[in-house]
Amino acid sequence: MSIVAEQLDVPVEGGALRVLRFGTGPSVAVAVHGIAGSAMVWRALARALPAGWTLLAPDLRGRGGSAGLPGPYGIRRHAADVVRVIEHAGAGTAVLAGHSFGAYVALLAAEARPDLVPRLLLLDGGLPMPVPEGADLDQMVAAILGPTLTRLQQTFPSEEAYLDFWRGHPALTAAWDGDVEAYVRYDLTGPPGGLRTGVSEEAVRDDGRDLLTGGLAQEKALHGLDPPALLLTAPNGTLGQPPGLLRGPMLEHWRGQLPHLRTELVPDANHSTIVLRPDAAALVAERITDPATWPAAGA
Repeated sequence: MSIVAEQLDVPVEGGALRVLRFGTGPSVAVAVHGIAGSAMVWRALARALPAGWTLLAPDLRGRGGSAGLPGPYGIRRHAADVVRVIEHAGAGTAVLAGHSFGAYVALLAAEARPDLVPRLLLLDGGLPMPVPEGADLDQMVAAILGPTLTRLQQTFPSEEAYLDFWRGHPALTAAWDGDVEAYVRYDLTGPPGGLRTGVSEEAVRDDGRDLLTGGLAQEKALHGLDPPALLLTAPNGTLGQPPGLLRGPMLEHWRGQLPHLRTELVPDANHSTIVLRPDAAALVAERITDPATWPAAGA
């Protein structure tokens, strides 16, 4: 598939959602990025998909080309936007994939319109996060997303300084290539000497709180899944080291609760490289295009 992205603007409530379209094939996949990411994170996946496919990757509200779209934010709001993207594609249905926070968005989009989603892929996300009773949600968001929130507040003197910042990220150092660099450059904005990411801190904080308070809705959606669903997990976390975010007792608990959910470990991947590294992206592409390659339920 061509990795040249065509920019589309899809009408949604409050304005237009920016969507990157890779390829022009009749089969359609829609892929949803993480909480502080952008549509360009899917460039490696676009490269791995065969020529008969089109990949549509929206920038969620408050990110990338959709940075100017107003709130309110929240998972259901994003899910409604993703449904509009699928409808706008005009193909009837689309295989739906979501990474990290995007997995929760994809889950609720599939719940809302199962008729549009023949298959659902959750990439290192989508399982309800445990929240202690009485917890301060803002403190939890700050603890979970601390380095991300710090980055959103930083400015950089030059594009090269921004790239150097990302090259030193422990999850990306060994995986750095042209696709990773394109992703990093994509939403850089601001005047010379004051460059920064275009991701809205307000959107990230609001979505982080919604993620933590939405466990019951997420659990309901998981139990009631209509389209076949595959959860792909990484053995390493956000800083490139074990454990992964969805490994150990948490994963085993949900495997027991959801016997219909298929699960698969992506070898050696971390939370970022599960979509950015070429071999991981190739595996995801195969699972999108060929359900016969999925592991058996309960395996």
